Amino acid sequence: MPRMLDVSDAVRAEIGDEEADRLLAGENAPGSYDCTSCRTPGDSEQERTSTVLFVGEETAVLAFAHASCLPSQVVQVTEEQLQGAVRSIGAQAGGGEPQRPAPEQAVLGVTSGLVLIEGELHPALVVEPTSPIVRPGTLGPGDDFLALLIEQGFMPVAELSAVPPVLHGWSVLLAVGQLHAVLQPGPPGGHPVAWWQAHQPLQVTDGWRAAANKHQQVLMFAAPVGSIGRQPREDLLRDSLDKAAAYGRLVAAALPLAGT
Repeated sequence: MPRMLDVSDAVRAEIGDEEADRLLAGENAPGSYDCTSCRTPGDSEQERTSTVLFVGEETAVLAFAHASCLPSQVVQVTEEQLQGAVRSIGAQAGGGEPQRPAPEQAVLGVTSGLVLIEGELHPALVVEPTSPIVRPGTLGPGDDFLALLIEQGFMPVAELSAVPPVLHGWSVLLAVGQLHAVLQPGPPGGHPVAWWQAHQPLQVTDGWRAAANKHQQVLMFAAPVGSIGRQPREDLLRDSLDKAAAYGRLVAAALPLAGT
């Protein structure tokens, strides 16, 4: 019986027409599967199912997801992360050299939390480097972190009174129920690439994921080193965000959600 599969043009281009046609005919597609996003069972004979291709440097793994959780897409990941996906979905894949997805040399600290704006809770990621970031090809002193993000479309935030504008082309990847990456546009005609990638997928709270699913976007706030710090509670995180905004040390954007 033909499966109710969605195979995007990007996935088809990667796996080839012959393999895509076999999937659509039900020859190589599973009937039942565990959704790579929400981890609950799915059935490609009974419900719309997306093909999601995780592509590493030398290997690729094809996974399946409820169409309501993830659209059919190609996701660029490091080889290290691909092995994590392999372990999660029980597939087979070979090895390869990990690639470095982030252009900056500093480590980007990422904290998740819920932020109250205009009476609603929004899922947020707060990004703060561990050291100053200067423009590629230049030497310090100085910190160009916010300037570089503003050039990418992030907006300065003076106060957390309204939801920031959506930054199209960027997205937050949730897969297998965990936070995997912040994706940015790749080269013209290419796939999105990871601006930030978790060394190991990060757990998020049920409340955070529910809010992300409701709004279908995640608010990303970024501040230079020393502005926010690691705050143990969401009220303290909000206080630090408010102070960073007041001092002109905060930028933000709403990033569409990939996954749930």
